[in-house]
Amino acid sequence: MSDIKIPLAGVIGSPIAHSKSPALHRHWLDTNSIKGFYIPMDISRDNLADVIRSLPQLGFVGVNITIPHKEAVLNLADLVTDRAALIGAANTLIFRKDGIIHADNTDGYGFIENLHHGAPGWNPKAGPAVVLGAGGAARAVIATLIEVGVTEIRLSNRTRNRADVLQKEFGSKITVFDWVKAGNMMDGALTVVNTTSLGMVGKPEFRVPLDGLSSSAVVTDLVYAPLDTQFLIKAREMGCTTVDGLGMLLYQAVPAFERWFGKRPVVDDTLRAAVLST
Repeated sequence: MSDIKIPLAGVIGSPIAHSKSPALHRHWLDTNSIKGFYIPMDISRDNLADVIRSLPQLGFVGVNITIPHKEAVLNLADLVTDRAALIGAANTLIFRKDGIIHADNTDGYGFIENLHHGAPGWNPKAGPAVVLGAGGAARAVIATLIEVGVTEIRLSNRTRNRADVLQKEFGSKITVFDWVKAGNMMDGALTVVNTTSLGMVGKPEFRVPLDGLSSSAVVTDLVYAPLDTQFLIKAREMGCTTVDGLGMLLYQAVPAFERWFGKRPVVDDTLRAAVLST
């Protein structure tokens, strides 16, 4: 009789039923012939600490963290990577065999990999970037854009003070625009990123004017429901290269799966199809 434990992983958030991560990891577990499981868990703020501390004893090797717990888990980790500390949030926890809870943030990695694969000619140093939104996803995007060499980031958020906070944290490369003037940020921008929920199923429409967009711009939307948002459709009609948001979800999962299960998974068309079918 084998005494090998079946590795468990999962995703913690609230709500969580909409998550595509279980289908994503199930596909990789199956294609890599790994006898493991990935479980969605709807956990409240009040129970978060107790649940996370109990998971290693239940056989969990790690978990993904999503809204609204990405910031709170930093205080529950024994070890926080520099990038998670810089972003101020973690989306991945690794439960090490020595008992250490290791917090990381792979959102930036997923964002950049998605852009490189979706727009192979993209050069982050070629010109200014526009970031719409100032939430947790925007923090990861901004930190990563600075890391890969973007020299100017124009930032706008519906609530300006949240954008001002990011400007203070990330420094002089950030210029904040009022939301009513967000359309002005498009002039000359070569990378444009929507990190807001505008345009998502069940959310308000994306109404920022895109008249100033250059056809040379690479435009990406972190929203992937719908996969082809009105924001991307309009940008494509103006001649821009567009990249949908699903790839960021897929690529951010790669390093976590490798750490948990010991095999580096592949992002390909069969994976996209498997995730979109859920």
